[in-house]
Amino acid sequence: MKGLGWIALLLVVIGAINWGLVGIAQFDLVAFLFGGQSAALSRAVYSLVGIAGVALLALQMRPAMAPQRS
Repeated sequence: MKGLGWIALLLVVIGAINWGLVGIAQFDLVAFLFGGQSAALSRAVYSLVGIAGVALLALQMRPAMAPQRS
């Protein structure tokens, strides 16, 4: 996994921890750290986590979508 993959993985782990806290303790760590759910910085973090998830999905599917060589 190259640099982009590691960054995406880190962001997805941050998102997973945040969602775990929301589900278990009803505590949104990102909102707490960056000024509420509607704060610009919180929304940027949420957006980056979402983009990272899509990027990881694309990286995972890439080998499966490669053309078959005969």
